[in-house]
Amino acid sequence: MRLLGKVIMRIGLTFNLRKSYEPQASDPPDRYVEFDSEETIEAIRATLECLGHDVALIGDVKSLLSFLPTSEPGMVFNIAEGMEGRSREAQIPAILEAFCIPYTFSDPLTLALSLHKGMTKVVIKSEGIPTPDFYLVEEIAEVNGNLPFPLFIKPAYEGTAKGVDTRCLVKDVDSLHREVSRLLSLYCQPVLVERYLPGEEYTVGILGTGRNARVLGMMQVIVRDKNQGNIYTQIAKEECEDRVAYIPGEMTPVEIRQQIETISLKAYQILGCRDAGRVDIRCDEFGNPYFLEINPLAGLHPTHSDLCIIANQVGMSYTELIEAILASAVNRYSSRDMMHCTPTLNQGKI
Repeated sequence: MRLLGKVIMRIGLTFNLRKSYEPQASDPPDRYVEFDSEETIEAIRATLECLGHDVALIGDVKSLLSFLPTSEPGMVFNIAEGMEGRSREAQIPAILEAFCIPYTFSDPLTLALSLHKGMTKVVIKSEGIPTPDFYLVEEIAEVNGNLPFPLFIKPAYEGTAKGVDTRCLVKDVDSLHREVSRLLSLYCQPVLVERYLPGEEYTVGILGTGRNARVLGMMQVIVRDKNQGNIYTQIAKEECEDRVAYIPGEMTPVEIRQQIETISLKAYQILGCRDAGRVDIRCDEFGNPYFLEINPLAGLHPTHSDLCIIANQVGMSYTELIEAILASAVNRYSSRDMMHCTPTLNQGKI
């Protein structure tokens, strides 16, 4: 496969399809909300084919392992969230690297780190990027009074606002113990406890890699549904068309916009994100922006996902967004990423 210039590629698409999994009785109700809809997969497939590429729908990590012994794509467009464990998003990229197969988006290190909100904040804080004070709780005895109320709690390594609802805003010791205990039991992972920021919330879309990364755009997230308590809950995200208003970044005062974009781009680069991603920012009571979390594997539903909404607001079509993500990956592999890697399969076949 030639990776220089505009070429036709055989592209494998890896993903977790929400409808493919049946929740168990012991699962939390939002067990599979991170996974993609058929609409998203079809939109990506159709767009890649519209750009002239051959596309093979591979699916999840188990499907990839079945696929590789007989076929190998020239590039994998990876949006798979993974199934189990705190490093689940890193599973498919790790396999692809073992076989020297190029792929879109971040590598195993970045994906594993960024999914864990506590570890991400440790790195971010060490680099001088403002983030709310926090601590992690692995068992209820570790709950302490070191941070002033109100506090916000959420599972340590989930995405798509899994586990986030109005109960996560806690205002006293009793509710803190009760809700932390609930999340520990339901999600079987540590709980992040952090200082609650009552100000405006923003999300920032970024394209590119390393020094070539740039802010695509940003928008303010306003939860219109008063029942959600000004919290971008999982329900608000799932039903954003009815519950959320997205205000284009150009409506934000220039000074605060510049601060938000600077923080977001620095965090993206420090964490080693590639090709595209999204950074969530929230302001304190004085309007100062703080890093909340990062999504290096942002959703790509054409009209529902935040990154795609941002692209649309700045005049970038869905096709142009997918093309830009793919071009970033191609540029990476045309230089040094694969320079010393010898493929073990017949590259370019599907």
